[in-house]
Amino acid sequence: MSATGIARTVATDAPRAAPLYVASLGAGSPLVLLHGFAMHGGVLAGLAARLAARHRVHVVDLPGHGRSCSANVDTLGAVADAVATSVAAARAHDTAAHAPVAVLGWSFGGQVAMAWAAQRPAEIARLALVCTTPSFVTRADWPCAMAPETLSRFGDELAVAYRATLQRFLTLQVQGSDAGRAALAQLRARLFEHGNPAPAALARTLALVAGNDLRPLAASLYVPALVVAGARDALAPAPAGAWLAAALPAGRLAMLDGAAHAPFLSHPEAFGAALGAFLDER
Repeated sequence: MSATGIARTVATDAPRAAPLYVASLGAGSPLVLLHGFAMHGGVLAGLAARLAARHRVHVVDLPGHGRSCSANVDTLGAVADAVATSVAAARAHDTAAHAPVAVLGWSFGGQVAMAWAAQRPAEIARLALVCTTPSFVTRADWPCAMAPETLSRFGDELAVAYRATLQRFLTLQVQGSDAGRAALAQLRARLFEHGNPAPAALARTLALVAGNDLRPLAASLYVPALVVAGARDALAPAPAGAWLAAALPAGRLAMLDGAAHAPFLSHPEAFGAALGAFLDER
């Protein structure tokens, strides 16, 4: 399928979802934060607080995660549509309610951000894709990912004991990272802060994680884009981030040495410097 075909499918392949939970803070140019699989916006609270000094920040809980309802959202396009609609509602009374937004998407949230930019390009000013990959699983021509069998086994474990499985998942996110122990403590402290994730929503989202291959989409996204990659990331390996940055027409790469999958926690200064320089560009 062509990139245009993917964008069209992303835009129209599912019904509109119910509004999502959006926390808004700060003042300045609009910035949306999207978390990763099985997390919630509270995991990004520290980052949001720092960014709120210069931006009007909107932190979203994705469908079925955190405080958002467990809507029957089965496609990436439907997730992106729910996010776009909910953010628009949250911005309704902002001074610049109709100005394009910058979107920071972490991990799966980065895939949602890419889908949003594909289906509603006029709404997006720039993208910051943090530890994001166009495909989280290996394919015949895509070796820089996890084996499909590994993700399938994770799904089986999630269905049996999701709390214990998610705790192990957090460990994988910081594996090999400098300051990984401190980052893990922060993730563990916030994991269930917005309530327990809905098991059915986790299963649906995991199916998207397994099925998404956004490589054909990348070349059609002309918005300025920063790809932040962790050199030691086991979930979105560094070569995947490098590929994505090169494939995006206006993409660039910030490779953080010593970082794994949560650089905003493990390497806040280096991460903040790269992100701030990108967001402050005119």
